[in-house]
Amino acid sequence: MSNTRGPISQFMERNYLHFNAAAMMDAAKGYETHLDEGGKMMITLAGAMSTAELGISLAEMIRQDKVAIISCTGANLEEDIMNLVAHSHYKRVPNYRDLSPQDEWDLLENHYNRVTDTCIPEEEAFRRLQKHIHKIWKDADDAGERYFPHEFMYKMLLSGVLEQYYEIDPKNSWMLAAAEKNLPIVVPGWEDSTMGNIFASYVIKNEFKATTMKSGIEYMGWLADWYVKNSEGKGIGFFQIGGGIAGDFPICVVPMLYQDMEMENIPFWSYFCQISDSTTSYGSYSGAVPNEKITWGKLDIHTPKFIVESDATIVAPLMFAWILKQ
Repeated sequence: MSNTRGPISQFMERNYLHFNAAAMMDAAKGYETHLDEGGKMMITLAGAMSTAELGISLAEMIRQDKVAIISCTGANLEEDIMNLVAHSHYKRVPNYRDLSPQDEWDLLENHYNRVTDTCIPEEEAFRRLQKHIHKIWKDADDAGERYFPHEFMYKMLLSGVLEQYYEIDPKNSWMLAAAEKNLPIVVPGWEDSTMGNIFASYVIKNEFKATTMKSGIEYMGWLADWYVKNSEGKGIGFFQIGGGIAGDFPICVVPMLYQDMEMENIPFWSYFCQISDSTTSYGSYSGAVPNEKITWGKLDIHTPKFIVESDATIVAPLMFAWILKQ
């Protein structure tokens, strides 16, 4: 056992020897090998990982260049910033399984939106961001400029206007770490997020042009260009947390380049890991084992493939700790 590893890694190496624990270790070591051999890694964030405060570990992964690009849902994009500016106003509901419909209604009436055991405060989170992002959207709209959703968020974070509200240590915000590095992000389906809904409302009210916000098709075009430029040598790995559009969208860039753009020498994804609790037999893409992706032209026969069937809120921080040698 290497002495350069910290106590978390040493505990993992000693105890996580079988079943999903062993799969996690194999995947973490595979991630590390991929980087050591010069590869780059995409991380995809589905679910409510930002509200689960994944930023505590993911931000350090970003700062230490252990991730080259992120694909995330619109919810994960905004909810990390909401946690940054409104953390003390969040309400934890550990007995969420026992809530009645009336209890849920009471939360709504008190302007709390529940994500499992955590309630996001509407006023301090949504509206606090809305006030500042509206100005950035408006400035771009007035100037005839167009940006991606994450670029608007980066502008807001880097402008410093939110610093007055910070309620957690900013080093635990993965979006702030990403903004400071100008990390590439793709946000497929951004329209279904809270900020996406708010932007759509301004478009419906004829306050903004829809085209001020760059679209998912443009994200795919941008990603295709990025993939071609970054897939030489060891290539790009794919680390998928959960399922959904955050993973489905970017993984398709490879078959699109190969089949539709007829770029026959485009490399496959060169590492694949998914942390999943989806059931394989239900026909969902999220639950598909990695080998199914071979048939879609996404992974090669020889691509290292891992699946950890467990809770990402437990597994991802442990894997990141291993990769960071903590």
